Amino acid sequence: MRDVRKIVFILAVGFLLPWMPEQAHGQYKQPQVGPSTPLSGVQYNYRWEFYGGFAYAHLTAGPQLKVGSNLGGFDADVSRFFRQRWALQGSVRGYYGTSGAAPNPYGIKGPFVNEYLFVAGPEWRGPSNEHITTTAHAMFGGAWGRFESALQDQNNNKVPPQAVGFYPNQMAFGSVLGGTVDLNRSPNLAFRISPDAILTNYSSSYISGSRLKADFGISVGLVYRRGRGQVR
Repeated sequence: MRDVRKIVFILAVGFLLPWMPEQAHGQYKQPQVGPSTPLSGVQYNYRWEFYGGFAYAHLTAGPQLKVGSNLGGFDADVSRFFRQRWALQGSVRGYYGTSGAAPNPYGIKGPFVNEYLFVAGPEWRGPSNEHITTTAHAMFGGAWGRFESALQDQNNNKVPPQAVGFYPNQMAFGSVLGGTVDLNRSPNLAFRISPDAILTNYSSSYISGSRLKADFGISVGLVYRRGRGQVR
């Protein structure tokens, strides 16, 4: 009789167990944890920002040229933040390529030219979140244009720049007005797109005066930030 009772008891427990709440029979349920993201620690309270990238700029190498040239090069910037929204930014840029020339008897058609910019000025941080940040900057300084390095005739004699419609080599006023869009990859690293207007006022001896000219430039590259938690 006792064996019969044990069998009935075991069958009853086996029948009722699936209907009991999960807490009653101790089933473990894994807690729900929100997905982690590498951008959760992004804060704009760092002191320094370093940028390096590939650059493009449009350049007109002379006052008599109707068509400008497309140059490629580099862009290297550093920013020192004194507040979360305000910094002092400095930039060194170099652009290299070939330019069309005015009709000439020397056989010069596409000589090499290059330009360097050395500028600095204020930078202001605009709307930002953990994914993206924007800035605007206005930098001023000098532009070093090298237009004569490839001006030789078939006998390697130097050809004056005015003979092909070029400016002479010179240091002139230069300015960069524009901004940046940074796509954050981590709290310290971001991918940057930086479009700008590049202003220069090259002059020539055969055309009186100089004129301020605006060209388009853009660069893409990486930003590295350091000195976190040191700026309010």
